[in-house]
Amino acid sequence: MKIKEKMTDFGFSYVKKSKKNSMIEDIFNNVSYKYDLMNDIMSFGVHRIWKNILVYCNSTNPDQKILDLASGTGDITKRLSKLINKKGFIVSLDINRKMLKICRKKIRNSGTIRNIFYIQANSEYLPFKKNIFDSVIVSFGFRNFTEKKKQLSSIFNVLKPGGKLLILEFSKPLFEFLKKIYDIYSFYCIPKMGNIISGNYYSYKYLVESIKIHPSQKKLNKILSESEFCNSEYINISGGIVAIHRCYKF
Repeated sequence: MKIKEKMTDFGFSYVKKSKKNSMIEDIFNNVSYKYDLMNDIMSFGVHRIWKNILVYCNSTNPDQKILDLASGTGDITKRLSKLINKKGFIVSLDINRKMLKICRKKIRNSGTIRNIFYIQANSEYLPFKKNIFDSVIVSFGFRNFTEKKKQLSSIFNVLKPGGKLLILEFSKPLFEFLKKIYDIYSFYCIPKMGNIISGNYYSYKYLVESIKIHPSQKKLNKILSESEFCNSEYINISGGIVAIHRCYKF
């Protein structure tokens, strides 16, 4: 008897779990070379402030060992690279080769090449020994993970005792008027902008849908609280459009 394969969300659609990672990779292959430009345009540059706050919340020590998970084009790696010394290091890990290539070029152009390592891998199966990192940071990547509980367990394993996980992710606007404006802008403007700038309407349609179905900040905080992590907390930014979650391994 043939076993029916489990399905998972892909925006507003459902796909086989085994297919989702490759479909996500295809999306980011399509948008990689215009990714940074689109981030600036879609957020009116505000994503830079969000990422600065995220790095600030990490309270980075110069000798920290940090994993930038689902690193994309390296915005977080670039910021962190200015804060570590010879004893520390950063691993920039992403499943997408094109995004990592842009990340590496961006870091080199910034003048920083020391103690930064680039790894292409599936973030649900982290290729590291236990108790390696002081911090794991996920910036706008968590909602794309297929097996979130498995991912959290994998992150927990590679963190040192006392280490922390930080997640910057889209959330739910706190105010009704902001929610209405945000939904109109997201559903009617962002895919069209993606089509004009990068020629990828459906990639940005998926982006909007993935944001819409992602758990609220309260629900994600509950997921983190019910995992192996401790002291889960979050802060809302820009009226709840995004939130930063932080929790610890003890």
